[in-house]
Amino acid sequence: MSDAPDRLAPQTGNNVLFAFSGQQGRVVGRGVRPASALPAGTAATLAVRLERAFAGTGPQGLVGGALAFDRSQPDCLWHCPATPTPVGAATLAPQPAHAPQGLSVSAQPEPATYARAVARALQIMRDEAGQPGALEKIVLARSLLVRAEAPIRVEDLLARLGDDPAVTAFRVALPARGTQQRWLCGATPELLLAKTGARITSHPLAGSARRRADALADQQSAAALMASDKDHREHALVVESILDVLSPWCRQLGAPEGTRLTSTRSMWHLGTRIEGELKDPETSSAVLAAHLHPTPAVCGVPMARANALIAELEPFARDFYAGAVGWCDARGDGAWHVAIRCAEICGAEARLYAGAGIVPGSDPMAEAAETGAKFGAFLTALGLPADAGLAGVTRDEVR
Repeated sequence: MSDAPDRLAPQTGNNVLFAFSGQQGRVVGRGVRPASALPAGTAATLAVRLERAFAGTGPQGLVGGALAFDRSQPDCLWHCPATPTPVGAATLAPQPAHAPQGLSVSAQPEPATYARAVARALQIMRDEAGQPGALEKIVLARSLLVRAEAPIRVEDLLARLGDDPAVTAFRVALPARGTQQRWLCGATPELLLAKTGARITSHPLAGSARRRADALADQQSAAALMASDKDHREHALVVESILDVLSPWCRQLGAPEGTRLTSTRSMWHLGTRIEGELKDPETSSAVLAAHLHPTPAVCGVPMARANALIAELEPFARDFYAGAVGWCDARGDGAWHVAIRCAEICGAEARLYAGAGIVPGSDPMAEAAETGAKFGAFLTALGLPADAGLAGVTRDEVR
């Protein structure tokens, strides 16, 4: 946990609509459904909707929630009153947290099917090489469906997910499915954009390797990632895209530290910290996040081409997975994160998601193994073995 101040809605007994806990501090928004919902919309109307929401509360308010992966789909945002002064540190969920019981896990798709989709994407890249608008990168995801004996408690889940100081644990209430309440819940390591006054930061991650229990093997894994030309090429596409999108909004923008290794408890990543100064300090962090996402870290290059292929090659709709989650206040200050290492929770079911970046030189089953490793933190939070997502990952099923 950082020294950043906490921002909490008053303790009125209302339901938690969104909560974030990480290096940008702790934020909790409370309200009553559906009265606290912003009218749904896309990036095209977000600035106007935010202005109208804060006009009713003045500076004493927060907006938080989720932006869908598909920019043409509506967001899910909540408007809550908030206290402007820091309060004492506290956890987002009661302790101790108890894991769900009677869990079953099914892969959707199976690793071999996923690897064939990766191979198909690589063939498309080879066929289009040198053509205008050719596919350079695509991020393909797979899913695990976990079923429990009883409804999964998101409060307990969030407590376990937030145990890693390198991530931001989050929960966001989503539109109900019939009569069942839905949540997007996760522990994301990737900062899409944070804003304080005119200063903005972004910390994109692309290029990953599984951490190892043995210290020597763990360091070898990190060194191999740092030396990987394929992973650096994948990472550079993400950084260049973010710099290109943010540049028109900024008077200063750069990446002074360059690309470095960063890690969570389960994964190594290549990361680049981007810093900038806005031309207009009143520009909302939510508006900037809506323009940034989806970055090539979760979609691909070119974005429209990758997005169309994702819909074709993945057997499920992403919905809010790989979109953005976060919050902002009336000044536009706030923090928005890439919605990865997460799951949709609905009753006794959790649908987990994990993706991998595909570029020329990718190995299909190695990418399946990477997604399996990325499930690890969430599986552990559910009380399952961290390597349960690697079931079915072999090297002889790919070709």
